[in-house]
Amino acid sequence: MRREPDVTVVVAVYNTMPYLTECLDSLIRQSIGLERLEVVAVDDGSTDGSGTELDRYAERYPDVVKVLHQPNSGGPAAPSNRALDVATGRFVYFIGADDHLGEEALERMVSAADTNGSDVVVGKMVGTNGRYVHQKLYDGNHPDVSLYDSALPFTLANTKLFRRELVEKHSLRFPEDMPVGSDQPFTIEACVRARRISVVSDYTCYYAVKRGDASNITYRANHLARLRCVQRIMEHTAALIPAGPRRDAVFKRHFDWELTKLLQKDFPALDADTRRQLCEGVGALVDAYFTDGLRDGTGVKRRVRFGLARSRAVEELTRAIAEETEHGAPPFLLEGDRAFATYPGFRDPAVGLDDRYYEVLGETVTGRLSAGTRLESTDWDQHGTELSCVVKLRAVITGDTSSAVVALAQRAMPQSADKAGARKLPADAPSPRRAGTLTADAAQDGGTLLTARIPLAAARSKRGVRLYVDVAGSTYEIPVRTDGQPMPLARRWGSDEPHRVAASTNSKGRLVITTAPLREPKSGVGARLRRTLSRSKRK
Repeated sequence: MRREPDVTVVVAVYNTMPYLTECLDSLIRQSIGLERLEVVAVDDGSTDGSGTELDRYAERYPDVVKVLHQPNSGGPAAPSNRALDVATGRFVYFIGADDHLGEEALERMVSAADTNGSDVVVGKMVGTNGRYVHQKLYDGNHPDVSLYDSALPFTLANTKLFRRELVEKHSLRFPEDMPVGSDQPFTIEACVRARRISVVSDYTCYYAVKRGDASNITYRANHLARLRCVQRIMEHTAALIPAGPRRDAVFKRHFDWELTKLLQKDFPALDADTRRQLCEGVGALVDAYFTDGLRDGTGVKRRVRFGLARSRAVEELTRAIAEETEHGAPPFLLEGDRAFATYPGFRDPAVGLDDRYYEVLGETVTGRLSAGTRLESTDWDQHGTELSCVVKLRAVITGDTSSAVVALAQRAMPQSADKAGARKLPADAPSPRRAGTLTADAAQDGGTLLTARIPLAAARSKRGVRLYVDVAGSTYEIPVRTDGQPMPLARRWGSDEPHRVAASTNSKGRLVITTAPLREPKSGVGARLRRTLSRSKRK
């Protein structure tokens, strides 16, 4: 008589050929051995030959593979539940029928569970064929991680090893009326109730495949169906975890991931009724679960969208997404040491949204500052022997620009240090020196026109032009891009010690000013000719 298997692998199958064959082969080849393995595969009304392929494996491995057939249920929940009803292993493991396992996956995860006394084991999972899989959890082997202070909330698929005793003790099953996300209530509750959760990161256990036809059910569900599923997940979670930092730690995933994806660049193209329903549904979840802590820990782009949904401001939300998609981030309004992103609805009484939703709260804004800063012109301005570089640029800031400085980098910047985008200066970095004068015209065309007059020293140097601006209490250094603007002709200046100055674009597309002395022989026909030509140019 065959002994109780260590692990039952559950496979819910619906039209997954030819991926199914590789999936089943990866199970049969597991190093844990066939005598310790049970595979329960449920054919959910497949029409592509998947059912026949399952029967072939059941016939070849009758003591290992058990196949059940049923009419199509519309999702993986029902076949997974049916498999759980007949599973006999000490542990159960769920795999997508289009995915596959590393050869040692089950052996390593069962060993980790037995060694650590774990009720849940998460094996390292990677994506293939362009499928995204969050990797932060897999920074090392962990015998005991918490749902509340790790990256586990961003890894809530059911592709994990669960102790079957835990599953049956708490009657854990998948909600069958959820077309997508039905694994999350199961996984979250198992993690909440588990005595210990372990992570195996030193071996790739699971390969998640994105099909070439993108026919995974996750990719096919529409916006409203996904909204309803997120609502169910969050309601289920709220019933398990009391309000507070622990619940926030889990819900951060749902705001940052599922709800954010409902308010992306495809939102404005949806019909008006769908946009209204999405706005109301997301707004209700914001009302219920978007605490002040979650709000202040969310980037301003997402925070504004959630706030507009909370205010049921459908038109402003549509415009905010459409305008950012087409033109990039809106200007920052600087008021003392505070900065606000001026998205639609900002300080609009009809919207009634608190300024806090629009405020930049110490988040990374480097990409927005850099993308919104562009060069208008560069020229020379000479008065006697004094030469200045006049730079005009459009900056994505409005309001109080008194702290802004446009200057040459304080020291020569090697190419390796000339990083793309803006750079947040360390808190202990010296303040940028104000060189010359800076004037700011009234904001227009999405920003403020800054004109800087930078005096040049008669010395050998090669320095980049930088904009330094204070945003939300931090100073950012923004290399000025030339963006195809014409450069002024090189200029010679000075008579006693003549120098040459040139403006150019470096290999990273940034504006660089180079000065160098002109070495001339003191006598000779060539020297006299050059001095004559120089004098004629100055007349």
